[in-house]
Amino acid sequence: MGIISLEQTNRLYWLGRYSERVYTTIRLYSKCYDDMIDDIGENYSDFCMMLEIPNIYKDKDDFNQRYGFDETDPNSILSNLMRAYDNAIVLREEIGSETLSYIQLAIYAINKAKISRAPLLELQNVQDNILAFWGIADDFIESETIRNIIRTGKRVERIDLYARLKIGARELKSELCRMHVRLAGSGMPYNQNCLDFLNDAIGQMDVTETVDYGSIVRNIESLVKI
Repeated sequence: MGIISLEQTNRLYWLGRYSERVYTTIRLYSKCYDDMIDDIGENYSDFCMMLEIPNIYKDKDDFNQRYGFDETDPNSILSNLMRAYDNAIVLREEIGSETLSYIQLAIYAINKAKISRAPLLELQNVQDNILAFWGIADDFIESETIRNIIRTGKRVERIDLYARLKIGARELKSELCRMHVRLAGSGMPYNQNCLDFLNDAIGQMDVTETVDYGSIVRNIESLVKI
């Protein structure tokens, strides 16, 4: 493949981010959904605070339906999946129809979940299709640069979410290490100061008493410059 345009790079990067956002937030949503169904508590407000999204929901039932499946809610799982699809469909030539098909299958699965009495089972199918999308992308996309751009987006999003969730040092270090490899091979411009901060902040998590997760989020969000 020839030169990758700025628009293509941006779409590939966000395809990686949105697909990862769907995958990880389904895991979070499923746990929150189970707790509320079991009447452990109405912890959706904590969920919203953790991810820094507005709590626009009336009650736990409203949250369970709208956050998962309301396309008019810009923060919903369905909305993020549709953003991934919107990027993927434009990139059909770059990623191939086989790769695109797994995003389409994920949409089919989430629409089944929307009307299912056991939505978590169908959401597992969404996750399975996202996993298949990543695997097929690595296998079928010939351009290493394109694969690296998508994977950089995936790792950036995962570090962002893990920092918001205050997940520990081992997971963040692993994701940062993986991101380094992909970022170096992506050809995308990035902010070296942000990368240096992330290296220091995450690298020191084992020895420092307080971790500034907010600064990690801000720097990972500002890392890639497209």
